[in-house]
Amino acid sequence: MNITTLTVNPAIDKSTVIDRLIPEQKLRCDPPRFDAGGGGINVSKAIRRLGGKSLAIFTAGGASGQLLADLVKQEQIDAQIIETNEWTRENFVVAETSTNAQYRFGMPGAALTEAETQAILDALEHSGANYVVASGSLPPKMDVNFYEKVAAISKKIGARLVLDTSGEPLRAACDEGVFLLKPNIGELEALVGTTNLQMDDVDDAARSLIGDGKCEVVIVSMGPKGAILVTKDLCEHIPAPPVQKRSTVGAGDSMVAGMTWALTQGLSYPEMLRWGVACGSAATMNEGTQLFLRADVERLLEWFKRFGK
Repeated sequence: MNITTLTVNPAIDKSTVIDRLIPEQKLRCDPPRFDAGGGGINVSKAIRRLGGKSLAIFTAGGASGQLLADLVKQEQIDAQIIETNEWTRENFVVAETSTNAQYRFGMPGAALTEAETQAILDALEHSGANYVVASGSLPPKMDVNFYEKVAAISKKIGARLVLDTSGEPLRAACDEGVFLLKPNIGELEALVGTTNLQMDDVDDAARSLIGDGKCEVVIVSMGPKGAILVTKDLCEHIPAPPVQKRSTVGAGDSMVAGMTWALTQGLSYPEMLRWGVACGSAATMNEGTQLFLRADVERLLEWFKRFGK
């Protein structure tokens, strides 16, 4: 099974550690760490940590784009790079050791030209994917229907689309129909046009999306409460294992990676979700932008066998 990930607003994730964030003072930081970032790229990195392979399609431009390409290469990920006129953006993460707080600064990406946008879609159409993972935000001024076009191409090439985004791009893609959605409660509320959804309401809300042909599988991410799996025939809550949280960067992407990888291994939907929750939880155990360790994932899967579902 071939996995293709798509990142249209990637970033260099730069992270450091300080004792305390103090205004108006020059602060001494630990040496910075640089990681390739952006939803789809993070998914490809996580799949690699699980022993899988994927093709990462992403945009890159300028000196920062060259650094991004080099970082992806260091991860031993197959890449198809769409070169852009504008430089790739940078994000900045600061971990404060005195409080265990984390400060995340997200910079805006640059707008893509029409030709650059079309090059992304053309690359996807010729990727040979069985699974397409589209994850992350769109760059400024991009058509909100972009992921709808991705959904249409995925259908055309016979691939299952796993989508992790929000807002109007999410709604537009649902109009075309996708395989798997991973909304949080707020995003699910927006999709079904309601507010104040409780856990007991999630099943009906998700099934309404499935019944309307917007998706086949809904995974509602609930952070420390775990996640809920809904299909037309199944509703199951998977709790999150107890871990010492150090960072939430990349946790959602790690969850998507675990689920997608599990699907390519022929695992059932409940097993898929356990892998996803284990990967997402394991990612929170590491500082900065490091994602997870395979050994941590395996320990958490053992926890599910003993205490979870």
